[in-house]
Amino acid sequence: MAIPTKDTLLVDWSSNTNTRLTSAPATYGTTAAIATQYDSLHDAFILAYNNMVAARASGTRSQSLTNLKNTARQNLLNFARPLYKTVQANTAVTAAAKIELGIVVPDVEPTPLPPPADAPGIDIISAVGNTVRIRLHDSANPTRKGKPLGVSGASVFSFVGAAAPSDPAAWKFEGNTTITTTNVVFPAAVVPGAKVWFTAFWFNPRAQSGPAATPVGTNIPGGGAMAA
Repeated sequence: MAIPTKDTLLVDWSSNTNTRLTSAPATYGTTAAIATQYDSLHDAFILAYNNMVAARASGTRSQSLTNLKNTARQNLLNFARPLYKTVQANTAVTAAAKIELGIVVPDVEPTPLPPPADAPGIDIISAVGNTVRIRLHDSANPTRKGKPLGVSGASVFSFVGAAAPSDPAAWKFEGNTTITTTNVVFPAAVVPGAKVWFTAFWFNPRAQSGPAATPVGTNIPGGGAMAA
């Protein structure tokens, strides 16, 4: 967490920090002199805060006590913020020690991005001549527009034949796409009425692929256009 600015939270955070810095400043990459300075500013803030709270509890709302508290709080924050950053950046201070002070420990190891878990769904949009337009969608979230989270694009494959092949090597690679709609153009040798099939898989920014989509087929139209 960052240094809180709300009075009640700052009281707890600063009290913990002050206790630890005072008892073992070297553990946190600082010195006894700096810990003493912090202790002085911390005590001034706690005193001013307690005086303001006590006055309000007795029914008195004193602007002067509030101003004293605000000034003491700002003085403490002005000292604590650069100290926080210094300790956070100090590689000699252990992560455990930083956490004890309520300091955020940066994640220096990037979180691995897993391969896509789900296969895309495939929709046939239209077939005009020997060109078939398909759309890929997030099969896990069918109402979602666009690619799933963590996906950079998809690899698209086609096959011409009565039934989709089970052998991955039989599929023809049609290319990669970073958008969800793409055209697949079949050669003139693929005659009208021929059955054509499509499959695809998502890949992430590290070019790791997910599972292949269930094949979806259509027929090359015998002239004109066919729209699904």
